[in-house]
Amino acid sequence: MADSEVKAAASDSTSGKMIFEPILEDGIFRFDCSENARDAAYPSLSFVNSKDRDVGIKSNKVPLYVPSFECLSGQQIVKIELPEGTSFYGTGEVSGQLERTGKRIDLRIECRIQFIASPSFPVITFGPFPSPSAVLISLSHAIGTIFMPPKWSLGYHQCRWSYESEERVLQITRQFREKDIPCDVIWMDIDYMDGFRCFTFDKERFPDPKSLVKSLHHIGFKAIWMLDPGIKHEDGYFVYDSGSEHDAWIEKADGTHFVGDVWPGACVFPDFTQSKIRSWWANLVKDFISNGVDGIWNDMNEPAIFKAVTKTMPESNIHQGDNELGGCQSHAYYHNVYGMLMARSTYEGMKLADKRKRPFVLTRAGYIGSQRYAATWTGDNLSNWEHLHMSISMVLQLGLSGQPLAGPDIGGFAGNATPKLFGRWMGIGAMFPFCRGHSEADTINHEPWSFGEECEEVCRLALKRRYRLIPHIYTLFYMAHTRGTPVATPAFFADPKDPNLRELENCFLLGPLLVYASTMPDLGSDKLQVSLPKGIWLSFDFDDSHPDLPALYLQGGSIIPLGPPLQHVGEYNRSDDVTLVVALDEHGKAKGILFEDDGDGYGFTEGEYLLTHYIAELKSSTVTVRISETEGLWKRPDRRLHVQLLIGEGAMLDKWGIDGEAMQIEMPSEIEVSEMISARKVQQRIRLASIKLIPDVEDVSGPKGGELSKTPIVLENGCWSLQIVPWIGGRIISMVHLPSGRQWLHSRVDINGYEEYSGMDYRSAGCSEEYHVIQRDLEHAGEDESLLLEGDIGGGLILQRQIAIPKDNSKVFEVDSRILARKVGAGSGGFSRLVCLRVHPTFSLLHPTESFVAFTSIDGSKHEVWPESGEQHYEGDLLPNGEWVLIDKCVGLGLINRFNISEVHKCFIHWGTGTVNLELWSEDRPVSKESPLRICHEYEVVEIS
Repeated sequence: MADSEVKAAASDSTSGKMIFEPILEDGIFRFDCSENARDAAYPSLSFVNSKDRDVGIKSNKVPLYVPSFECLSGQQIVKIELPEGTSFYGTGEVSGQLERTGKRIDLRIECRIQFIASPSFPVITFGPFPSPSAVLISLSHAIGTIFMPPKWSLGYHQCRWSYESEERVLQITRQFREKDIPCDVIWMDIDYMDGFRCFTFDKERFPDPKSLVKSLHHIGFKAIWMLDPGIKHEDGYFVYDSGSEHDAWIEKADGTHFVGDVWPGACVFPDFTQSKIRSWWANLVKDFISNGVDGIWNDMNEPAIFKAVTKTMPESNIHQGDNELGGCQSHAYYHNVYGMLMARSTYEGMKLADKRKRPFVLTRAGYIGSQRYAATWTGDNLSNWEHLHMSISMVLQLGLSGQPLAGPDIGGFAGNATPKLFGRWMGIGAMFPFCRGHSEADTINHEPWSFGEECEEVCRLALKRRYRLIPHIYTLFYMAHTRGTPVATPAFFADPKDPNLRELENCFLLGPLLVYASTMPDLGSDKLQVSLPKGIWLSFDFDDSHPDLPALYLQGGSIIPLGPPLQHVGEYNRSDDVTLVVALDEHGKAKGILFEDDGDGYGFTEGEYLLTHYIAELKSSTVTVRISETEGLWKRPDRRLHVQLLIGEGAMLDKWGIDGEAMQIEMPSEIEVSEMISARKVQQRIRLASIKLIPDVEDVSGPKGGELSKTPIVLENGCWSLQIVPWIGGRIISMVHLPSGRQWLHSRVDINGYEEYSGMDYRSAGCSEEYHVIQRDLEHAGEDESLLLEGDIGGGLILQRQIAIPKDNSKVFEVDSRILARKVGAGSGGFSRLVCLRVHPTFSLLHPTESFVAFTSIDGSKHEVWPESGEQHYEGDLLPNGEWVLIDKCVGLGLINRFNISEVHKCFIHWGTGTVNLELWSEDRPVSKESPLRICHEYEVVEIS
C-alpha cells in the first residue's frame, strides 16, 4: 500500500480512544486507531510468527489501560496514561539512568508513555502481570527467546582493533595461559582482511587462518572474525561480482546502486530485506566458516556510512523487500531492522556450515527480535567512570527489551583506561551475561596484565569467579531459551513493590544472585552502603573478596550451582564435581536447578541433557539436601557433590557427598554459629588488610608534565570572582557578584556548579574528565583576565572552554565552549560520533519561592517560568531571543544569560530543591576538524525594579 493510502486509511478518525483486540494469549492486546488502520498496518518483523500479531483470540478480558491517539500532520501520536507511581524501564540500548521516567523516548510526563510515528502502526501491550519476570516471559512468546548460546561463548572474550597479525594473536593467547588468566575467545577485527574486503584474509599477516585456528583450539581458544555489510565496489572481487549477479545491492531512488564509503572505500550494501539475498549471504558465510571460523562479528550494520553527516545511508534509498516484511520500501522504513536482518542471515549461514554446532553471532545494530540470532554489545563506549556506571544500566535495559545476552566493551573502547578503572570494570564486567574486553586502535594496550600487577590480580580473581559461576549462568540461559525467563535483571525484580529498589543502578540480579558493585573511583565495594531487598540475603564469596570486586548475595530460599576452582585455565572445569551454594529462607527451605549438556549442538532439543532440581530443607537441627526431580535422558555422572550452606556474613558449612544421594548437614548451635561468623569477619579483615590495592595513579597532571595544583583557580576582576577546578570536569564551583555580594552559584567540587556535557543524557562525558590548563592570562597591563581549559572526552574529541572577564566590560564574564575533533577514527570521513554540547549550570536560589525565569521568545511571546512548572524546554520560535534572566524578587536582582541564538538549539529549565538549571543545548550532530560545536555566552547581574 502506498504511503498516501496508509495515511488516508489512518485518518478516518483523527483522535480518540484506540480500538483493541486480544491476541496470542491472555493479557496481550493489540491497539489500532481504527479498523482501516488495522488493515493498513505493515507486517511485524519482531514477532516470531507475524500472523500472531494480526489474528485475534477469544477472550473475555479487556485491557486496563486503553491508549488514546491523535492523527496530526501525517503522524500518529499515541498516549498511554498509567497509574500514579508507575516507573518506566527498558527502551532498548540507551545510555543514562536505569529508570527511564522523564526521558525523551517519550516518557517526559510522569505516568505517561507517548509514541510518535508515521501511520499506521499498532501498539501491542503485555500485562499487567503479577511480576516483571512474567511480563518478559509473555513478551518472549511473541518475539521469541534468546538463541541457546554455546557454552564457550559464556567465557571471557579478548578483542582489540586490531591484533595485526597471526603472530600477535598467538602471543596474546599464550600470555593468557602463562599468566593463569581465564579466557576462551580471541577476536579478529577488520585488519585481518585483505584491504578490508569481507570474506578475505590478508596474505601476509594472516596467510593461513585454518592453521591459526587449529593452534588456537589446541590451547583452548575459539576464534571470532568480523564481517561488515559494506562490500568493496570493485570488479574482480568475488563477493562484489557474485552480489552483482544476484542483484543483491541496495538502490538509490533513481534505481542505480547506492555507493557509500566505509573501510574499503567505495562500497555497495546487500539488501537483506530479500530472502534470496539473505540466502546468498548465508552461503558466503557457510564457505567462510570452512576457514576455521568459530563465530562472526557483525559490525557497522546500522548500516554505518562514512563522509555522511547522518553516518548512515539516505532514507530515500530503496529496498526490494519481500512481501512478508513490507515489500518494496524506502530505507526510512527498513533502517531499524537492517542490522537484525544481517545478523539473521549470518546466523543462518553458520547453521548451514555445521548443523552440529550452535552459531555465535555478535551484532552492533539490532531490533526487538534480534535475540533469536545474535548477542549485542553496547557499542563504542569511552574509557571513563561515567561509561562504566552506565554499562550496568545499558545491559539491564537490553535484557528488559528482550536481549539478555549483552555486555559492554570492558575497560572502554575509546581512550586509555587507568589501572583502577580497568580493574573495577573487569570486576563488574565479569558478572555480565556477555563478557568481552575491547579497545580502540592507537590506545595503550588493554589486556588484563597491561596495567600493573595489582590490576592483573584483580582481573584474574574476577574472571576465575566468573568461570566458577558458568554452570549457574549457563542454566539461566537454558531457562531463558526454553521458557523466556530473564538472565540479568534490576534489583527491583526481587521486590517490585519496594520503591527504594527502583532506581538502584550499581547492582543487578543473576537469578537469585545479587551483584552489588561500586562505580565510584574512590569507593570500593567493601565500603558500599548496600540496600538489600526484603527477605533473607546472605553474602558469600570465593575467598576472593576485594574492594574492586562486586559483593555477592544469595537470596534466601535459593540454591545455585558452581563449578570447582579452575585447575587448568583455558579449559572448562574438567572435574565432574558439583558445588551447590545454599541459602535457606525463613522456613528453612531452598531450591535450585542445574542444566547440563554437551555445551554445543542441539542434542538438548531431543532430550540429550540433564536438568536436576535440588532442594534443601531444615528439620530439627538437620539440613537435608537432595534431588527432587530430574529431566532429560542423560544419566547422572558418578561424581562428588560439595554443599556450601551459608549461615551469615559469608560464613558457611561445608559438606562433601555423592551427587544423587541425600546429604545431611548438622546445624551448629547459635553460639557456634556466632563464633563462626566472628571468625569469618576476622579472616575478611586480615585478607583485606593484606591485599595490594591497585595504585591510585589517576592524579591529574598539568600541561607539559607539570603537576596541577588541587587549589581552585580564581578569576577575579571588577564585578566577578570565579573559582574553577580543572582537575575534575573543569567546572566553575563558585560565582560571586562582588558589587552585590550575591553568590549565584555555589557547589561542591565533585558535582553541579557550571558543567558541560558532550551528550544529551545527564552527566555524559565532559562533566568529570580531567581538564588541562592550556593558557592563563592574569590581569596586568590592562589585559583580560582569562583561562583556557581542555578536556579529552574520548573518540578523538576535545571539550574546550575559555572563561574571560573582558577588560573593556568588567560587568560581564564570558564563557566560550566548543567540542573540537582532534583525531577521529580512521576511515570515518573526518566525522566524529553524534555529539551535543550541553551547557549545564546549577544556580543557587536564596529565595526559591520568589525566584523565576523570564524571557521573550523569538516569536515575541513573553514568558515567566516559576518553580512549580517543573522541567521546561524551549526550541524553534519559542527559544529565548538571545537572552533569559533568573530573577530574585526579594533582592531585586536578575542574572542575565546572553547567548548567540544561531549556536543554541534548545533551552532547558530544571527546578531542584533550592536550585535551578538553565541549560543551553547545541544541535545534535557529528563534528569534524572543520565543523566544531560552539556555544558562546555571557553573564551579567542587573537590578530589577
